[in-house]
Amino acid sequence: MSETTVAVRGNRKERVGVVVSDVQSKTIVVKVERRTAHPRYHKIVKVSKKFTAHDENNEAKIGDTVRIVETRPLSKNKRWRLVEIISHAIKNDVVEA
Repeated sequence: MSETTVAVRGNRKERVGVVVSDVQSKTIVVKVERRTAHPRYHKIVKVSKKFTAHDENNEAKIGDTVRIVETRPLSKNKRWRLVEIISHAIKNDVVEA
């Protein structure tokens, strides 16, 4: 009787945010906003945090909505990886006269 072992990955955190910087090579900065209640005043406030994520093919551009997932440390600051681009940014080409 043979047993097959399947490597099961742990649950990885996923976040959805907007790309705010794509200047670096193979790296994007993603701003993730969440809504939380203020501890004393109980008003709902937006809290945002920036994550540095790995973008292997330099696909994401500024303004794109993307999904990132937690991964092993890739550099000093990169602990996230781009999974998919949910929607592309709408580009407004303004012609100056």
